[in-house]
Amino acid sequence: MTTLEKAKLWLTDTFDEETKNTIRTWIDTNSDDLEDSFYRELEFGTGGMRGIMGVGTNRLNKYTLGQATQGLANYLHSQFPDQEIKVAIAYDVRNNSKEFGKMCADVLTANGIKVLLFKEHRPTPELSFTVRDKKCNAGIVLTASHNPPEYNGYKVYWNDGAQIVPPDDENIIKEVYATKFEDIKFNGNDDLIEWIGEEQDDLYINACMENSLYQKDKTGYDNLNIVFTSIHGTTYKTVPQALKKAGFTKVDLVREQMIPSGNFPTVESPNPEEPAALEMAMDLARITNGDIVIGTDPDGDRLGIAVRNLEGEIQLLNGNQTN
Repeated sequence: MTTLEKAKLWLTDTFDEETKNTIRTWIDTNSDDLEDSFYRELEFGTGGMRGIMGVGTNRLNKYTLGQATQGLANYLHSQFPDQEIKVAIAYDVRNNSKEFGKMCADVLTANGIKVLLFKEHRPTPELSFTVRDKKCNAGIVLTASHNPPEYNGYKVYWNDGAQIVPPDDENIIKEVYATKFEDIKFNGNDDLIEWIGEEQDDLYINACMENSLYQKDKTGYDNLNIVFTSIHGTTYKTVPQALKKAGFTKVDLVREQMIPSGNFPTVESPNPEEPAALEMAMDLARITNGDIVIGTDPDGDRLGIAVRNLEGEIQLLNGNQTN
C-alpha cells in the first residue's frame, strides 16, 4: 500500500474533520508532510511508544494513542476476566499530555475499566507507586521523557508498578496491532473515573521517607547546601516537599526552571544528564556556595547530579559516578 493510499484511509467518518482537512491539504499541495506522517506505523515496543505529535500513522495523536489504549484494554480483559479492572493514569508537563491522559481514560472507561486519573501532572515514579498502592492492574504515563518539545509518548506499567516485560509486552503489542481505528471506543464514562491529587502526593512522599537510607541519622543535613531544578518538569512540587520532609533546610531552587512548561523555554534539551540542561543550576550553586546540584527530566524518572569537587569546582557526574 502506498503512502497516499494509507493517508486516504484517514478520510473516512472514523476520523475528525480537522484531521481530514489537514490530510486533504497535504494531498492537494503534494506536501512532504504526507510522506513523513504516513510512510510507516508508529512503533509500539517494549514499555510503550513515543513520537512527534501530529496527524498520521507515524505520529502521536488521538488515534494512535487510542489504538494503543484499546489494545491494552482488550488484553486486560483477557488477563483479568470477571474482575473489576483498575488502571492509574498520569501525565507529565508536555504539550497535550493532559488532554491525551483524559482521552486514554475515556477509552478505558468505555471498555468498562475503572480509571484513577491524576488531576494534574505528576512524576512517573509516583504513577509507579500509585499502581501498587491502589492495587491497580496496570498504569499509563503520557510522557516522552527528555525528548524535544515536539514529542510525546505513552508508557505502560503492569500491576507490580514496573514497566511491562515479556510476555505481557509482546501480548499487548499483538493486541494493539490487531486493533482497527474504527474499533476504538472513545465514548468514555466519567462515572468510572476516580480523580486523585495531593492526597496521593502525601502517601508517595511518606513512602519515599520510609525507604530512605538516611532517615535515622541526619548528621550534616543542616550543613548541606542543595540546588534543585525540575527543568520545567513534574517534580517542581514533589522534590522540594520531599527534601523538606527529609530534614534538608538549605535548598535553593532555580526559580526560572520551576515553572512547568512543555516548551522547556530555558534549555535546548530537558535532559539533566547533559551539561547545558544543568547550566543554570550549576551557576546558582556557584553563587550560593552549593554543595550538590540535582536536576530531573520532565517526567521525573531521570536524574542529573553535580557536586563540588576537592578543587572547589562544581562538577557534573556521569551515570557511573552517580551509582
